[in-house]
Amino acid sequence: MSKSRQLPTAGSVSLPAAFRALQVGIVVHDPDSGAMVAANREFERLSGYSAAELRTLTVERISANTYSHTQAAAERRITAAAEGTPQSFEWRLKRADGELRWVSVDLSPITIDGRSLVVGEVTDITEYKHNDRRVRLFYRLLRHNLRNELNVIMGFAAQIDSVADVETAATAAGKIDTAANDLCRVAESVKQIESTITRQRAARRRRPASTVVSEVVDVFESAGAADYITVAERTEMWIAVDEAFDHALTHAVENAIVHADCPDPSVRIVVDESPNTGRAEIRIEDEGPPIPRMEIEALDEHSETTPTSHGSGVGLFVMKWCIESLGGELKIERRENDRGNVVSFYLPPKAPPAANS
Repeated sequence: MSKSRQLPTAGSVSLPAAFRALQVGIVVHDPDSGAMVAANREFERLSGYSAAELRTLTVERISANTYSHTQAAAERRITAAAEGTPQSFEWRLKRADGELRWVSVDLSPITIDGRSLVVGEVTDITEYKHNDRRVRLFYRLLRHNLRNELNVIMGFAAQIDSVADVETAATAAGKIDTAANDLCRVAESVKQIESTITRQRAARRRRPASTVVSEVVDVFESAGAADYITVAERTEMWIAVDEAFDHALTHAVENAIVHADCPDPSVRIVVDESPNTGRAEIRIEDEGPPIPRMEIEALDEHSETTPTSHGSGVGLFVMKWCIESLGGELKIERRENDRGNVVSFYLPPKAPPAANS
């Protein structure tokens, strides 16, 4: 089913009074069509849609574009619940303003006014998901990256101590220096991710996306890398961001430059409106070698714990969680000509401030 598909207004039902004031979101489905026929105030707040609007939308329309959150998958769960098999699962909700929120959903059969329906209890678990995934990343870093780099440092330190040959000692010292610097970058990445845990939403500022992007690019000027980067604004978009966006974009640009296999790497940043969702899209295009598939797959919270193979792997986690902390989404793909990567940030669009504000 198309994500743009809308349902004809479904027959509504009168929500029982006990559900209306609950602090958990309640949404009632027609088991035959999957349509949402009633919702309480908490689900309206969580989704950003009124109950009347929800009756015209598919579940897929208010779901993230990724994570296999399709209308067919929703209807299978609704049907199973209607047939007597309660469903408990996690889902990613897309609010009316484009912000993505993780929710837990419990579906069970219910009868209202003599009509057999399915009731969904929906709870916002976004902060829990983010914190849980950060903890698992820290475990991964401690178990693999930090331990491995420390083993390198200790091994080459022992080699320097055991030999007198100057050339061998210099080579070993260089290896130690590289490993130590990698370790420092990992530590800085962990610090950036950790800062998203306690950052307050009130600290976010509503600003033009192109302005925020340009400010990050300006930082590269002092390192002599600004000449490699171009910024294009196709559509003026406003976003609400804090330093998490700076961290994400900095890692995206650094990875594009550091891992380029040519002396003059080209990085192009495009600010546009996503044609599918209307969200702000910040696309970073490079001409470097493919980002390892293993590192992209490791971003999936359902994947097995695996080591990140080099610094870009940690950088991908920083990008993902910093963007998700802003209610957005990260997408990584190859360019059409198979020469280079495209890293896309999708963020909820904001209206520009009023002229007299």
